[in-house]
Amino acid sequence: MPNPTSTTYIQVETTTATQAQAESIAKALVEAKLAACVQIFPCHSLYRWQGKVEQSNELRCTIKSRLDLFPELSRLISELHPYDTPEVVATPIVDGAPAYMGWLEQELKEKETSP
Repeated sequence: MPNPTSTTYIQVETTTATQAQAESIAKALVEAKLAACVQIFPCHSLYRWQGKVEQSNELRCTIKSRLDLFPELSRLISELHPYDTPEVVATPIVDGAPAYMGWLEQELKEKETSP
């Protein structure tokens, strides 16, 4: 059973302009086993872009993954994402219900072992 108090597991956030974009990214991540789960929520964003304050309705994707998968996960999001500079930020999951953390590990790519 994985140690749920380690920083092995992460939650990654990105936003998209449309439901179709969010679902396409989510499906690719889950199919590649880079994410066990992606939750999609509507949100309203207010931000500075190219010197102007902007606001837009977006969809926030909350992605459950593992820290060692972040480089590949981030690369895939960037490849699929239509934004010039997509948000791709990770925060550690510092604890979790043992059954949920076990499920999370089971649904992700196996860790690569060093030779």
